[in-house]
Amino acid sequence: MHELSICQALIEQLAGIAAQHPGKRIAEVHLGIGPLSGVVPQLLVDAFSIARAGSCAQAADLHIRESSIVVSCPSCGGQGEAAVNRLVCPHCGEWRTELLTGDELLLERVELDVMQQSLHAVQ
Repeated sequence: MHELSICQALIEQLAGIAAQHPGKRIAEVHLGIGPLSGVVPQLLVDAFSIARAGSCAQAADLHIRESSIVVSCPSCGGQGEAAVNRLVCPHCGEWRTELLTGDELLLERVELDVMQQSLHAVQ
């Protein structure tokens, strides 16, 4: 399951972000995933819950936005959505298209919260 190694790399990236903002914790992580990225979103969610344990993102919520496949056609100049197994131009049917989106795995946004410090009475 390569989703776990992806999440471990994500946690390292989040640790770098958290280090730049002392006194704040990672509250939310927003990813964009394309259907051709080779990543299964549900497996990534499951792996994130394991990888975040004991890290700067241990209480963070993971949000995934699944993107669509968009191709560009050099023949007619059109652009449009395509299917996973059918990367043809939706306008002219040309099969030699250029993939514009659909294979990405992006860290789109990280939301931070101020950490609550607990006060303990010394007796």
